[in-house]
Amino acid sequence: MRTRSSVLLATAVAGVLLVSACGGSDAGSTGSASGGGGGSSAAEVGVILPDTKSSARWESFDRPLLQKAFEAAGVKADIQNAQGDASNMQTIADQMLTEGVKVLAIVNLDSDSGAAIEAKAKKQGVQTIDYDRLTLGGSADYYVSFDNTKVGEEQGQGLAQCLGSGDKNIVYLNGSPTDNNATQFSKGAHSVLDPMTNYKVVAEQAVPDWDNQQAATIFEQMFTQQGGKIDGVLAANDGLGNAAISILAKNGLAGKVAVTGQDATTQGLQNILAKSQCMTVYKPVDQEAKALSDIAIALIKGETPKTTGTVQDTTGKRDVKSILLDPQLITRDKVKSVVDAGFVKASDLCTGDFAADCTELGIS
Repeated sequence: MRTRSSVLLATAVAGVLLVSACGGSDAGSTGSASGGGGGSSAAEVGVILPDTKSSARWESFDRPLLQKAFEAAGVKADIQNAQGDASNMQTIADQMLTEGVKVLAIVNLDSDSGAAIEAKAKKQGVQTIDYDRLTLGGSADYYVSFDNTKVGEEQGQGLAQCLGSGDKNIVYLNGSPTDNNATQFSKGAHSVLDPMTNYKVVAEQAVPDWDNQQAATIFEQMFTQQGGKIDGVLAANDGLGNAAISILAKNGLAGKVAVTGQDATTQGLQNILAKSQCMTVYKPVDQEAKALSDIAIALIKGETPKTTGTVQDTTGKRDVKSILLDPQLITRDKVKSVVDAGFVKASDLCTGDFAADCTELGIS
């Protein structure tokens, strides 16, 4: 009979390998368009999602939510995925521009390639929207995201709540160095944790391309270098958090070291139920997708979109009209709220050993 810890180890390791495999294979493929086959010449809006590696959200949530919103408005949209390949994203963008989209929204893989796409669109009179990630030095007309510094602050506060008082060693597993959001997450977390002098940062490293398998390797090196004396892991999202948990589980320490996350993925929430992850940040993607579709639809209709403020592009030295949404800190006692919001299904969350946890927390 397998123990809960053995199931946890197997699940964590499998999760690291599976997500990494999803991001690494079929790099040249693209997703299908809404309202018809990929690359439909009738598309008015083009949306390019980044990958399947950095988060499960892009295909599981953003794509269907955006498709539904555009279809409801009677707007033809072509939604594709660059599969983590910047040159592939450029090819998709060129195709969309050639076929006559009037609005192009991208989740950039890095600011340089994103800025090049936006510059080409601008020359062709196509309005652009930065979705979730701001393109530094770009020319997007609008930006839709969450308050990413606040996301980091929530992670820092969550880790501090989990660690409590006393002297503790912490490490940071930051997101991709080419992702401006990752920079903001880290900035927000440091703003909370740095003043807490009882916490000592013994290691910090960015994870290239948000690659979970690389994150596991990086964390294992940190763990070895510190002789296992790590009390907390500020992991930038659930995937990186799960990578750290896989190493901790291998060393019999899952649940004994505080680990953060972000995105409220099913895997991340299950880790929280198992008490191997102490928190995540829930970002209501339905609100973000609605904000993007609202802006794009308004532009198609020749209307001026409503925004909530501006965000400074420090590289381009300009203010970008923006909609910024509020993230939510999720601890074990708040997992039910994510299910109640419809973001995660109880049937997906409450499987196997997690059924008892769901019953305990009133999740059904």
